[in-house]
Amino acid sequence: MVARVLLADDHAAVRAGLRMLLDSADDIEVVGEAADGVEAVERARELRPDVVVMDIRMPRKDGIAAAAELRGVADVLVLTSYGDDANVFDALRAGASGFLLKDADAETLVEAVRTIARGDGLISPAVTRGLIAEFARSRPAYAPIAVDGAGLANLTPRETEVLALIGEGMSNAEIAGELGMAEATVKSHVTRVLAKLGLANRVQAAIFAREQGR
Repeated sequence: MVARVLLADDHAAVRAGLRMLLDSADDIEVVGEAADGVEAVERARELRPDVVVMDIRMPRKDGIAAAAELRGVADVLVLTSYGDDANVFDALRAGASGFLLKDADAETLVEAVRTIARGDGLISPAVTRGLIAEFARSRPAYAPIAVDGAGLANLTPRETEVLALIGEGMSNAEIAGELGMAEATVKSHVTRVLAKLGLANRVQAAIFAREQGR
């Protein structure tokens, strides 16, 4: 499978650098570019990429608002300086599937796009733990994650365990090791958890789990 990518950044030089790095991978195709959030939404709806690699701070519409509009259209990989950009928390809450530091090397960027395209959510489990902990402390603009109450009641004991470990920032591989099951089985559990709770992606599941104190 070739992952189709849209690049959204208001700096042409940044987009050119990202395109050069991603085009070096045989399984990634950059299908378009956008210079601001409005154009990013328009181009994503037109091109239907698998992943939108998007900056937070852009003119006309920022990456947070754009990510919220792209739910169900494409998965969003947010680019951020992390330590200086608290808005990344709101972007993930708005529906982005993951984030990446802007100073990431080529290999990390390529693998991040592959990860998001597979639907695996956040990039680095080590950084994810700190990110999710910040959600628990912060007061972002977006309301707490809402879920289907009936779906929550219908989670099996194993699915509840998986949700709790997602909330700890564990990857599928780590959850598999923790629970003594195959990674493919974990992925199936994650898919069912998202469907039952009516959540858009793994990120929202992690946020919800932390908000509920799971």
